[in-house]
Amino acid sequence: MSEQAADAPVVVVTGANGFVGAATCAALVERGARVRGVVRRAGTAPSGVEERVGEFSDPGFAASVVDGASAVVTTVHPMAADRETQHRVGVEGTTTIARAARDAGVRRLVHVSTAAVYDRSPGADDVDESSALVGEDAGDYGVTKRDTDASLAAVEAITRVLVRPPAILGPGATSVWNTLRPGAIRENPAARRTAPDRSFAWVHVTDLATFLADVATGAVPDAEDPARGPVAGECTPVNLAAEPARARDYFGTVAEAVGVEPEWVEEPVWTGRIVADRARGWGWSPAVTLDAALTELAEGLR
Repeated sequence: MSEQAADAPVVVVTGANGFVGAATCAALVERGARVRGVVRRAGTAPSGVEERVGEFSDPGFAASVVDGASAVVTTVHPMAADRETQHRVGVEGTTTIARAARDAGVRRLVHVSTAAVYDRSPGADDVDESSALVGEDAGDYGVTKRDTDASLAAVEAITRVLVRPPAILGPGATSVWNTLRPGAIRENPAARRTAPDRSFAWVHVTDLATFLADVATGAVPDAEDPARGPVAGECTPVNLAAEPARARDYFGTVAEAVGVEPEWVEEPVWTGRIVADRARGWGWSPAVTLDAALTELAEGLR
């Protein structure tokens, strides 16, 4: 190992073989970081990553994998599982590795949360980091992600960043919005039904990974004002969203690509936007335009 590589920051990524995790590992490697990728099955970590196989919810394994690291990026949440599993893995497991990171003196914990933690019911305003969060009736995913954020906020003495993206576009076998949701739209008429003016807040996975890697490696420095960067030793949420879009943009593109007709309905919907001014204040600017993301989506489906 070269002297330069030996001095490079060590960043742990949970879910390194996942949609967001793999993109984050690639962005970190590009920045010269030494990446420890946590996976559950041997031989599934991305190229250029030091594979660690185990359950990050195991305190002993979590302590071993974060030892000597400068940052941890957590990307795992079983959103299709039942609520008990989402709570066990998302809330309890993520908190376990966060505590291990704190105890090991890791400088930063960067957690991939979601904009689904915010109340985006019909009539709600634009959403920034101070906006109201969902209630208990919001659905398993939004509630358990909200509870994960709250649990991480209670893990003191480590700088925590809660990154909250909306729909994440980008190609991949496990991509919800480029693969799984289009498959449902192709096969299930009920999945084609939506209000065309519903806000479709989104970000591309490469722009998300760029931000995660920059925060994890310290390219985004600490700041006393959360509008300028993560507050040292505190828990700072930050929204990540690209240019505004509507449901007609996404569903129209998918429906045409898979050869079906969308069913447009009139119903009360949220028409606001995810405000990402804080992320832009940290130096982030999305590189992927809506046209480029939708073109990539359509070409992948065809």
